[in-house]
Amino acid sequence: MITGFVFVMMLVIEYINVQSKGLWQKNLTKNKWRQYLIAGILGAIPGCLGAFTMVAMFSHRLVSFGAIVTTMIATSGDEAFVMLAMFPQKAILLTLIILVVGILAGYLTDKFYKPKKTLEKVSSHILPLHDEPECKCFEKDKIWSNLFHPSLYRLTIAIIIISLIAGIATGMLAENLEIWMKISVLLAFLFSLFIVLTVPNHFIRKHIWDHIVKIHLLRIFLWVFGTLLFMHFLMNYIDVQAWLSTNMFVVLIVAILIGFIPESGPHLIFVTLFAQGSIPFSILLASSISQDGHGMLPMLAESKRSFFAVKIVNMIYAFIVGLSTLLLGF
Repeated sequence: MITGFVFVMMLVIEYINVQSKGLWQKNLTKNKWRQYLIAGILGAIPGCLGAFTMVAMFSHRLVSFGAIVTTMIATSGDEAFVMLAMFPQKAILLTLIILVVGILAGYLTDKFYKPKKTLEKVSSHILPLHDEPECKCFEKDKIWSNLFHPSLYRLTIAIIIISLIAGIATGMLAENLEIWMKISVLLAFLFSLFIVLTVPNHFIRKHIWDHIVKIHLLRIFLWVFGTLLFMHFLMNYIDVQAWLSTNMFVVLIVAILIGFIPESGPHLIFVTLFAQGSIPFSILLASSISQDGHGMLPMLAESKRSFFAVKIVNMIYAFIVGLSTLLLGF
């Protein structure tokens, strides 16, 4: 159920991202606060697209160092989809908090930290973001052709989504979901089916199949399955609750350090622990601030100095916020 939900939400986000192409760049001005706000919103969008967009802007000197800090604090990568599937209300609250923290952190970073050597290393190299003229989402004259002569990719994805809809509707999947959640998930699935049935073949092949299915889906499934399986055996054979309750500061440090890894997946350990009630909200918050999915991978390729600078700054903010909220009892 979690993997299916992640799949359709990534599909919807991909669709919206292509439909709004150029929107973020057009709204960027010299106003720093608007820059932080846009950077935070892009980061808060589940998945990696917003973070990748900000890295591209940073490499073109369109945004400040503080703005890229804002984005990487506000983003939770693919884990955002998983959190929305496991505990939606707390996930939304978490996203709002790291959005606010990210905006304030971006302002403070630009005000007190000027990494001149880091910025000198940033080139104007154009990152290979997907921006092709034929990349459209809705072509009325081709819809009937898509429906009656579907490609193998379109047919396969449509069957997957229809199977998920049937599973939710019959209770075979997510039978314990509250009714409002079931309705919300079904609406998301139906909208994703509409997308699959109406978008051109280019979108199906390049955006959904080559990007979401081939790059993200299997890795997400394996990380979710592996983490849940690991936690299942861990909880059965080790008194994790007792250890965590007496070593929470150590858990906080580990959560922040793991956030240094530029990859979606490791953070799921803390997502699962929080969902099971084993760690407080403060640990999940610190982990979410420190990690950024694989949003920083393009930065690692672009400028290693910038990568380390952003990571270290964000880990400092994660420690300050995480420790403060932990001591306050959150």
